[in-house]
Amino acid sequence: MSALKRLVSRPVSQPKAPVPTWLQSLTKNQSAGPTLYAWTTQNLTGNRSSAAQGAKSSSSSHNRHRIHILGIGNLGRLYATSLAELAEAPITLVVHRKSLLEQWMSDPAVEIVRQGVSERLSDFEVEWWAEERPDIGPIREVCDGTKLSNLIIATKAPDALPQSDRLRRYLDSSSTVAFVQNGMSKLWPPHGAQYSATQFPPNQHPNWIVCVTTHGVTSLGPFRSIHASPADVAIGPVLLNLQTQAKAGYLTDQIVRAPHLSAQEFPTPALWILQLEKLVVNSIINPLTAILRCKNGLLFSRIGGDVEKVMDLLLAEASHVLQALAQDESTRTILDIKDPPTASLDAEKNDQALLERFSESRLRTMLWRVGEKVKDNTSSMLQDVTSGKQTEIREFNGWLVETAEYLGIEAENHKIICEMVERGQTLEESQLGRYFPAIN
Repeated sequence: MSALKRLVSRPVSQPKAPVPTWLQSLTKNQSAGPTLYAWTTQNLTGNRSSAAQGAKSSSSSHNRHRIHILGIGNLGRLYATSLAELAEAPITLVVHRKSLLEQWMSDPAVEIVRQGVSERLSDFEVEWWAEERPDIGPIREVCDGTKLSNLIIATKAPDALPQSDRLRRYLDSSSTVAFVQNGMSKLWPPHGAQYSATQFPPNQHPNWIVCVTTHGVTSLGPFRSIHASPADVAIGPVLLNLQTQAKAGYLTDQIVRAPHLSAQEFPTPALWILQLEKLVVNSIINPLTAILRCKNGLLFSRIGGDVEKVMDLLLAEASHVLQALAQDESTRTILDIKDPPTASLDAEKNDQALLERFSESRLRTMLWRVGEKVKDNTSSMLQDVTSGKQTEIREFNGWLVETAEYLGIEAENHKIICEMVERGQTLEESQLGRYFPAIN
């Protein structure tokens, strides 16, 4: 597995700004992490024979090829069903509340709809991981008290690293953890290596990998989704453990070969660039559709109006942040990796080529190209606000604001967008421009 080679924990440059809040919050707790019990349907009934069809015992011995998927929302369902169709690894779905385990007991299947055709898959073990010890049924720790080998974290972005951190007791250098959230992984420089070094003993942090997922998936309710816009996945390493990096190959290979995902492995520098580009798209389409309560396509149909002007303001600011980041010393740990040493990758790592790739004009072309592809979709942020859920605004625009602060520059328009979404603001198109002084 050629791309998984040399991004390992290294000393990080001194931050220009205070340690971010998320890092302070996680690293203030340096215990081994809580003991967690793996509840199954047997712990709801106390009767082994009453477990629902498809919800297996989960008491089997730990299998190093087992894949645990934490978070069974839209992306969790997409990855779970795709890996189940590959049918090479046992899969455990990990739900985030007891009521979902109860629901699984009554209807044990994950349903995904593609082009009007429904598929129901039930060959999963299902668990709820809680500090609460079961009163009835078998009493087991997560992974029988050993270490998780392959973990996909498919929660919402704000919960991803906190959930991983909660599992430290069950993670070490033998573990591979894949994050599939929208937004930018916090394990990239400048803070990822600091987090790993603080929360794990020397040389004991997991292999961290990321999946940049461009598929459009819409919820139909618990355990049910529509695969509305098939696209692709870019997968690769963010931060590897020098001692065990080869172990990351198994989970990566499973995801690359799984049907429906159209996943492709990328070396670290290319993956970093792809995730930044997707962040730009998300930071514009998601919040504006949430504020205007519209499908994606409306944003690109108002040529010359305030919607387009606001999009251009956000693009210009994002371009400024990304170009400054590309020149910051913290990114050397990414861009200095020379694996594989191809001409195309060398070109991407050329400073001038990278500045051009993050230029406002190129990002604008990319945004409008993506906008055409997803014009009929409902953004994930609009789905969240209409259902009363927490949004990922701090993982999109908030990441740009935090990075701008680290770099000593401004991202005022992205701050405005963050505040509007967090206030739950709903506007007509004609009202949008008045909130942005730069276009008044």
